[in-house]
Amino acid sequence: MKLGSLKEGGRDGTLVVVSRDLARAVRATGIAATLQQALEDWSNIAPRLVALSDALEGGGADGVFDLEPAQLAAPLPRAYEFVDGSAYLPHVERVRRARGAEVPESFYTDPLMYQATSAGFLGPRDPVRVTSEDYGIDLEAEIVVITDDVPMAVTPEQAAGHIQLIGLVNDVSLRNLIPGELAKGFGFLQSKPRSALSPVFVTPDELGDAWRGCKLHRPLVTHINGEWFGAPEAGVDMQFDFSQLVAHAAKTRPLSAGTIVGSGTIANQDTSLGASCFAEKRTVEALEHGKPRTPFMSFGDRVRIEMFDAGGASIFGAIEQLVEHQAAP
Repeated sequence: MKLGSLKEGGRDGTLVVVSRDLARAVRATGIAATLQQALEDWSNIAPRLVALSDALEGGGADGVFDLEPAQLAAPLPRAYEFVDGSAYLPHVERVRRARGAEVPESFYTDPLMYQATSAGFLGPRDPVRVTSEDYGIDLEAEIVVITDDVPMAVTPEQAAGHIQLIGLVNDVSLRNLIPGELAKGFGFLQSKPRSALSPVFVTPDELGDAWRGCKLHRPLVTHINGEWFGAPEAGVDMQFDFSQLVAHAAKTRPLSAGTIVGSGTIANQDTSLGASCFAEKRTVEALEHGKPRTPFMSFGDRVRIEMFDAGGASIFGAIEQLVEHQAAP
């Protein structure tokens, strides 16, 4: 089952069930007004949404319409919580090396995670607006999972049963603001603006054997201005799987239904597969050539992030965004 939200009905959008080919949709009228509402009563509402999905695929649903990506908000236009991990060891090692910092020994046994911006997510075609190119505009292509209510102190095995949906995120970063913020010893704030979510979230069964071990085993493909940027394998070099990330987030507090948990930037030891962010590409260049050769993004640049199944079909739809200048109010 694939779920999205239309840009209508207020800040939280209108829940729609989307066809597997992403071409058609039907409003979940009478089942749940929003995805957040569905997640809060998932065990009761999910079977009804599955039935609607089956009717949509079988041609028996009423109110079906052709779907355009521009109609879609983020599947969860706002979430109660977004916690983002950094589960790919190659990314952590390279980016920290670029900052002259060591990878702490604890990282190999305990996930790295921060509290991210969740009050509003950009839709898959919404522009990335930034006030200055001097901030070092970067993308971060990642996978996210969405939970129902997760009790405090769950084990990873228990946490796996609370992962209900999977999607993609462009976790926008302002790289030149990060060092100064981290130097204060209190984490990210200004360096992490709003992120964009994929057109749809999908249930794990939609992924077939690509979803195993609480990891998604497919390449995550990124293009910049129409040129290939990277396609690292998401199921490779992931130090902690999603069940471990969810359990880590819930160690000392329960997680509310609709919590989004991110994987961190997808990265592999094999650099021939490209990168999922400019910071990593620049670090590889610095290691090979003594200094970075690729600048961060500029106004007018376009980023596209997408994942395909084994048959070449888009799973979540594409995040495609233009970087634009945001004028001061």
